[in-house]
Amino acid sequence: MGVAFRRNRQAEPGSHDPLLVTSAVMDFTWTPDQLALRARARQVAHDGVTQYGRHNDSWINGYSKEFAKEMAANGWIGMTWPVEFGGHGRPAIERLIVGEEMITAGAPVAAMWFADRQMGPTLIAYGRPDQQAEFLPRILSGETTWCIGMSEPDAGSDLASLKTSAVRDSDNWVINGQKIWTSFGEVADYCYLICRTSQDGPPHAGISEIVVPMDTPGIEIRPIKDMTTNRHFCEVFFTDVRVPIANLVGVEGAAFKQTMRQLEHERGGIDRLVSNHALYLLARDRVDTSDPVVRQEVASLEMAYRIGRILVIREVLRQAPAGFSAATKCFCTEHEVRVADFVARAFGAEAMLWNQTTQGLAYAPGYTIMGGTSNVMRNIIGERVLGLPR
Repeated sequence: MGVAFRRNRQAEPGSHDPLLVTSAVMDFTWTPDQLALRARARQVAHDGVTQYGRHNDSWINGYSKEFAKEMAANGWIGMTWPVEFGGHGRPAIERLIVGEEMITAGAPVAAMWFADRQMGPTLIAYGRPDQQAEFLPRILSGETTWCIGMSEPDAGSDLASLKTSAVRDSDNWVINGQKIWTSFGEVADYCYLICRTSQDGPPHAGISEIVVPMDTPGIEIRPIKDMTTNRHFCEVFFTDVRVPIANLVGVEGAAFKQTMRQLEHERGGIDRLVSNHALYLLARDRVDTSDPVVRQEVASLEMAYRIGRILVIREVLRQAPAGFSAATKCFCTEHEVRVADFVARAFGAEAMLWNQTTQGLAYAPGYTIMGGTSNVMRNIIGERVLGLPR
């Protein structure tokens, strides 16, 4: 994608009308290299679905270590990471292309998704060289799966209210507390834990980030089966869990800004737009497009999809204002809920039978909750982006 220039119309001699001068407009045509990458990603995604099955919301439900290693073999983990950290130094738009094709097809990318999307960039930005040397290579190879120890029973979207604590004891942190909605806690190799290392100061102070190996004694994991029958959500209990002081990432007690930057990666990605796009394509092929009402709804969804894609592109190219990922996440996930409503109507009575399609529909209420509720996103937009008073 690039910028093309065109002249709107000829100006009269001596005219200073700004509407009549040459203007820059965005050209949304994909380059030949990008089209080739998309074709290659689509084929790999198709092969992955054939071999490992199609998964609804595959970035969070499609767990396959084998496919993660295939992604690594194609150079599609750490695509945008700097070369000096083992990454491939490729443009961010290329990661979007690959991710879009994988999730749209339902290919099982979940085993590597969190680490590629958040943990790797966070370790690159805030980790020490020894931490980067220890953790990044195995993320890049698809060998390790990471979970995020963020939400708690009384601290979901309000992260500053978290209570899980880490207390220094000689050369160790001693961790106690509980996390919930910890996707892949049961199978993860590491937890990127957000915890409180100090009770002093305002709620946002005293928060730290610590890498916790999930085989450490004192960790109890209880998978939660949701109404879709998926089990990736977990409760994780920490009871006197001891990890080395060296596992602290960044600045002790000042990690809230680190976590907010991490959430920028989480909220503004293509996964927030195309989670149920595979179901949409199935439904679009079923409906009667000779009906003008149906045509209008399809057109509305197609337009919203394109708007959402532009918002995501702005995020990945870092053209959006700080904090605007909240708006991107809000728009895209509410679009996914509308898509689910359309799919349900398209399938009619079949949507009441339990199968892979209805399993995906049952997941729809989660879109506007996970990663921060829409109400919280609107508060962030108002306060942090628009500067409105509380």
